[in-house]
Amino acid sequence: MSATNFTPAAARKRLSFLDRYLTLWIFLAMLIGVVLGKFAPEIPQLVESYSVGTTNIPLAIGLILMMYPPLAKVEYAKMKSVFSNVKVLSISLFLNWIVGPLLMFTLAYFFLQDEPEYMTGLILIGLARCIAMVVVWNDLAEGNREYGAGLIALNSLFQIFTYSFYAYFFLTIFPSWLGLPTVSVKISVAEIAESIGIYLGIPFVLGVVSQKVLQQVKGRDWFFGKFIPAVSPITLIALLFTIVLMFSLKGETIVAIPFDVLKIAVPLVVYFALMFLLSFIVGLLMKVDYSRNTAIAFTATGNNFELAIAVAVAVFGIGSKQAFAGVIGPLVEVPALIALVNVAFFFRKKYYSKEITS
Repeated sequence: MSATNFTPAAARKRLSFLDRYLTLWIFLAMLIGVVLGKFAPEIPQLVESYSVGTTNIPLAIGLILMMYPPLAKVEYAKMKSVFSNVKVLSISLFLNWIVGPLLMFTLAYFFLQDEPEYMTGLILIGLARCIAMVVVWNDLAEGNREYGAGLIALNSLFQIFTYSFYAYFFLTIFPSWLGLPTVSVKISVAEIAESIGIYLGIPFVLGVVSQKVLQQVKGRDWFFGKFIPAVSPITLIALLFTIVLMFSLKGETIVAIPFDVLKIAVPLVVYFALMFLLSFIVGLLMKVDYSRNTAIAFTATGNNFELAIAVAVAVFGIGSKQAFAGVIGPLVEVPALIALVNVAFFFRKKYYSKEITS
């Protein structure tokens, strides 16, 4: 996304009613979810009954629909520039696979050393780098779609081959060096690949195929000028649907043990804020333009909660505190990263004013 792709401030004022009050709708969706979970438990029970293994089908459908429009917008022919830019790749890999896991481990120990199960759940979250909802946050913040998609693809490959090793290192080896309790975690490459295939592979294939077929049939101008604007609202509608589902599934627990939710939420909020600010500052120091810097920052800040939850359930059980910590993760991520979208726009106005006006 070049500087000329930035949406002027005047144009952003003409956003649709849904877009303009997105933060309000998100908090209402969270509230509705909690109320349903507490006072209409038969609804989340019905939703939870449609599960295969650790995958909840309604939730998976919501996530897939949410990610389809941003992935359909990506101009995949331009993605080769992502992998040819060694500087951007190096920044992203360093933030995702060194800084992120270490920061989450540190925060988990600092805030939850007296709650080892929650601490383990948080560490599993920190090791699972984002491959899904970051597409939405990056798109809302007008980050570079091609860089976002490229970095997500890179994270996916790294995740398949390194998550098992990372889990072993950060839960068994690294704590032993520090004299902390250790945990043995075994997760196969196939299980990790399954999670990535569902939550990234399906919407990615749908985006690529629909773009290729529809451009051949109707032309590029029709696809980007008519089709994309028509399907774009699906992202926000599916996002709200997914939030209601996520909060309803744990609504009763959230009301029953709010202080446990708070214990997990605090280090997560600190993590999101520090990762985003650190990532953005690194990009500024290396003179990366706004759209690419935004893609780097959101890719480094988000996490693959679906994978973290799946691992926690498989290793510790569905009723474990480790799994509960994983579930609280996306409940905190949604409002936190929506707030960071606004922070990104503030940074653009403050540090990239020349790009906006050019």
